[in-house]
Amino acid sequence: MHIYTTEVNTVASSIYERDDDVPTTTAVAASRMSSQPLSRRTRTLKGDSQFVVRGLTNGSHRTSSIEEGSSFDGHDEEDSVEHDEATDSKLLSHQLTPWLSDSTPDEFIEAVRKSDDPLHVKYLQTLVQCLCMLGKVAAAGAIICQKLRPTIHEIIISKIKAHMETRNLSKSACSQGDQTVAAGLHFIKGQPEAYRLSKEKPQNRISNSGTHLAVSPVSPLMVPGGKAQAAAKDLLDSILDTIVKIFENHVVIGELLELKASQHDINTPKSLPTNVNWNTDSEASQVTGGYTISYPLTVLQSECQQLICEILRATPEAASADAVAQTAKVAKKASKKDKRNAPEDGLTFTFRFTDATVSISNQGADLIRQGWGKKAPNSSQEGYGSAAVLPEQGIYLAASIYRPVLQFTDKITSMLPKKHSQLVIDGLLTFTENFVKDHLLPTMFVDYRKGVQQAISSAAAFRPRAHTTTYTPTVEKGRPILQGLLAIDLLAKEVLGWAQAMPKFSTDLVKYVQTFLERTFERCRTSYMEAVLEKLSYRLIGRHDIEKLMRLDPASACLPALLGHSVSHSEAVGSDVELCELFLSLPSIKQDSLIRDDNKLILLASLSDSLEYVADSIERLGQAVPRAASQSEDNSRNQATSPRNLASFADEYRKLATDCLKVLRVEMQLETVFHLQEMTNREYLEDEDAEEPDDFVISLTSQITRRDEGMSPFISGEKRNYVFGGICGIAANASIKALADMRSINLFGVQQICRNTIALEQAMAAIPYVDGESVQQNLDRVRTYFELLNMPFEALLTFIAEHDQMFTPTEYSNLLKVNVPGRDTPTDAQSRLSEILSH
Repeated sequence: MHIYTTEVNTVASSIYERDDDVPTTTAVAASRMSSQPLSRRTRTLKGDSQFVVRGLTNGSHRTSSIEEGSSFDGHDEEDSVEHDEATDSKLLSHQLTPWLSDSTPDEFIEAVRKSDDPLHVKYLQTLVQCLCMLGKVAAAGAIICQKLRPTIHEIIISKIKAHMETRNLSKSACSQGDQTVAAGLHFIKGQPEAYRLSKEKPQNRISNSGTHLAVSPVSPLMVPGGKAQAAAKDLLDSILDTIVKIFENHVVIGELLELKASQHDINTPKSLPTNVNWNTDSEASQVTGGYTISYPLTVLQSECQQLICEILRATPEAASADAVAQTAKVAKKASKKDKRNAPEDGLTFTFRFTDATVSISNQGADLIRQGWGKKAPNSSQEGYGSAAVLPEQGIYLAASIYRPVLQFTDKITSMLPKKHSQLVIDGLLTFTENFVKDHLLPTMFVDYRKGVQQAISSAAAFRPRAHTTTYTPTVEKGRPILQGLLAIDLLAKEVLGWAQAMPKFSTDLVKYVQTFLERTFERCRTSYMEAVLEKLSYRLIGRHDIEKLMRLDPASACLPALLGHSVSHSEAVGSDVELCELFLSLPSIKQDSLIRDDNKLILLASLSDSLEYVADSIERLGQAVPRAASQSEDNSRNQATSPRNLASFADEYRKLATDCLKVLRVEMQLETVFHLQEMTNREYLEDEDAEEPDDFVISLTSQITRRDEGMSPFISGEKRNYVFGGICGIAANASIKALADMRSINLFGVQQICRNTIALEQAMAAIPYVDGESVQQNLDRVRTYFELLNMPFEALLTFIAEHDQMFTPTEYSNLLKVNVPGRDTPTDAQSRLSEILSH
């Protein structure tokens, strides 16, 4: 009945070579058993029944014919050109094979000839008919049970060997070409983009694989989508596909036997019951020698479970702790149905590394004494050799095993009657899910938690490092993401990669990522606070009025938390003026209220860009999570929580990134105010033309240049414009306002201030991306304002009358209040000014 393969041929399997008394041609025997009288077809128990078992090892959807003397070579021929199975089966279903054409016509033979069933099903129908007529169903069933486990074990081993041979041939073919290129392509092929970063070497000659290996609990081969994962999935897919085909034949046999029993068409010894309840496996097994559909299902899944344990390097005790409890529960149910039978019947599916046994009486007792109850030779003790075809083994391969097992279970379930569904429910899928839940997930959490701790606690984790002088937008080309955050991003991608591989557990895995991201965020915030604590800029950005005005600044459109935000021109101008007034109205700024350490400012710049990088990554991952979670049992709950939670983390990271940039902008504005405070309460009575700017301006411009050079590798051009672009506006307003506190200023003093503005303009022009036109307009306004001091009073009044909107009334008034040596100012100057401005 060709159980173990899909070829209908004469069986000459090496597994049974020691059974010398078994006939060599199934066609002759089947024909003889169908056409001769029953008395002439009687053989010994070991003769006919073992012959039938030998026949049970093969069966086909596609074969040319069944002829005497043909042999089965056992070769899978995976590389041969396959025919269309459906077409071949339809053609063969009406083909008159020798074991049909040579049989004496009767009702059964005619029905088989006219049937549209595939050829291998007809073959199974004929052999079951023969067994029923001979009364050898129990004997054949007992031998099937005896041979099933070692045969399946050998089949799995042979599949693995074939897999290894195919792989070796592929390697040999690759070695004939460019080995370096081939290896590189094979390494990257099929890898998700998220994991390539851990292997590719960026142009700055610093490989991210070092970061990956330092924090990841798995090797690059073992990551989701890695070579080890792909190899394990391919291997298991191939083996489980074969197991499904084998089990399909067992289902056919089980249905045939049940049909024969319902028609009272099975000849049974007098010692066995004739009215069998086929809904109870324990009763049915007495007629079939212990063979029921539950038995092969149990053995097949048990062997697959042992193979999986070998792949995972899981010990029997660790792998089956929960499965044993389940087995006991199922056994208890079975014993309640029929207390007369032992609990270890076909329903007691155990994951132990031992043979499953069934209870039979009378005939079965003899078979047990012959050794059927003993452990199958070379089954439990020997492995399958999977290590030879897998680049790596270990518990993390459960991720690539989950989906093949899920598909296998779906196929098996679709074949079985509902009454056997519990065997599938408590079967291989349950074992795999329990293994993932009770062993893999806790291991992942501990391993990745250690990786996160290592990533964010090392001395180099938050140490800005750049290998280029300008900003690069991609990590592959050298974007200097902080090593701690780059490692966290890689770990988060890995964990969510596991979630996509095992969608049923995506909720738990997403929670792990959320935990890691929360812990990392707190570490980032600690680093941020260490730089800004007790500093004036930090206090100012926390003020609601200043935060609102900064939001209205057009430059803020580049901030991570305000992307897409737009304001009108009038709002922008008004907010800029109001902000300047707020900053200039502050009490005198002390040096210790500023961030004087350039390294801290560079850290804030790097932290901002790194936080934004992780936020963008989290957002992309959050969009991918629902696609994985939608396949899980927790579909609705995952879709409702996972994307929102990950998105909220992305928002938090962006907000902190924005705060870093705000601090930098305000810090540079406060530094400008701090330096220009030197202009107030002094006399600008110079005695010669200015050749150099004031010392405080030289200090300010050198500081601007130094800080820009330090930050340039870590933030993009538009963000550099945001950080430094507020300097000239505040400098212009501070310089103009300083005139009110000056006691005296002469012509050379005016030239000195103009020289200061030129130095500042030159420093700002050296910063790429800064709006040069805005810089020039602001500083031209300062130069124009102070040059008005060189005008005679009447000329000044004429200018004011023509440009009354260029400066404020207060600013025009200050031009008249300051003492300018050599300028005649009448006593009614202020009143005349007020009269002009009022009109």
